[in-house]
Amino acid sequence: MTLLSSPLIVAPGISPSAIATQTSPRTEKHLCRSSCLDLKSGTKFLGSSVRSGRCGQKIRQCKNYRPGQAFAIDAAQGFDYESIRLQELEMRSKLKVGIVGFGNFGQFLAERIVKQGHIVLAHSRSDYHAAARKLGVTYFRDPDDFCEEHPEVVILCTSILSTEHVLSSLPIQRLKRNTLFVDVLSVKEFPRNLFLQVLPKEFDVLCTHPMFGPESGKGSWEGLPFVYDKVRVSDGPRLERCNKFLKIFESEGCRMVEMSCEEHDIHAAGSQFITHTVGRVLGSLGLESTPINTKGYESLLRLVENTSSDSFDLYYGLFLYNQNATQELQNLESAFDTVKSQLFNKLHQKLREQMLLKTGSNEQQELNMLKSPPPTVKTLLLSENKNGAAPSAQGNDVNINVNRNSKNGAQKEEPKGRMSPVNAESG
Repeated sequence: MTLLSSPLIVAPGISPSAIATQTSPRTEKHLCRSSCLDLKSGTKFLGSSVRSGRCGQKIRQCKNYRPGQAFAIDAAQGFDYESIRLQELEMRSKLKVGIVGFGNFGQFLAERIVKQGHIVLAHSRSDYHAAARKLGVTYFRDPDDFCEEHPEVVILCTSILSTEHVLSSLPIQRLKRNTLFVDVLSVKEFPRNLFLQVLPKEFDVLCTHPMFGPESGKGSWEGLPFVYDKVRVSDGPRLERCNKFLKIFESEGCRMVEMSCEEHDIHAAGSQFITHTVGRVLGSLGLESTPINTKGYESLLRLVENTSSDSFDLYYGLFLYNQNATQELQNLESAFDTVKSQLFNKLHQKLREQMLLKTGSNEQQELNMLKSPPPTVKTLLLSENKNGAAPSAQGNDVNINVNRNSKNGAQKEEPKGRMSPVNAESG
């Protein structure tokens, strides 16, 4: 590395001409005269000793000049300065992030934040020292100790039901007045109103919702939606800090969606709440894998697995703190009744068709019997003989025939009476 690229540290009382920038003899002679006369005791050039009659008695305080060399009290200070400045720049690009609530989701976020080089602090009611040490997180059991570390960003990773209690128990007076508070709850209007009500107006507020969790975001976050709303973020360095925090998720490949808290809750009720509801209903059925699973059925099994891994408090919070959830639950119930009604209506229609078909078949059989010619006595006797029955002796029980040969088409019934089989056959 060339010395000219480093900042120069010049001793007090040394003229600017003491910095070597040219190589001509005239300049060298001038530099030797002026610099040696202005040098204080203990100040020297870099290089080996020079013998010059122009330096007089101060020959021991100067060294030979080499073109392109910088004159400084301590050449190493220039390099230290650059190193320090680079370290300061690197530290300014990193955030000190505090996580309140170091459960599954808190650890899930902390792992990715630490991998990006940020400093992560954590606080929770339970003891997570071992988990924090494994992730490279500094853990504080005492909330006062946590706040006295002055994290720039505080993320609330508590459950929806405990958010209000946890926020009110934090000694926020020990935090810096420009702290950025972030929530990652599955509902948005509730934490927004709570933050604006409890936190001092000097604090910035950012409402976010990573639309994934430890199960769905186990691998890559590429393409997963991350919803955020800059509820109260001041301009300048504070806005830069907020964008730097959002950059954590953007750099992981998340699909960044800026959306108001009201709009988020409308969409979440129709998507996330319905998903959890259907998953829990199917879980109550006790679905199990079969040897002939279809892809659709496997998707249902994965849905049951994902939703059952979340606590019931999360599901209850989605219902209780989202005013749109009740309407969606009613819509789901109505839709189920509609589908069930369609099934039973189709079934009833099929049954009616079968009943009508059966009734129509009987009527058709009767109609065919009327249209067919009546059986003769001989036919009846033969039929009885085949069945093993004795011929009927009562001729009154037999209707002889119907005359269909009349010209006017009227049916003429012949007289009934006792007659022998021979007479009947001949008649």
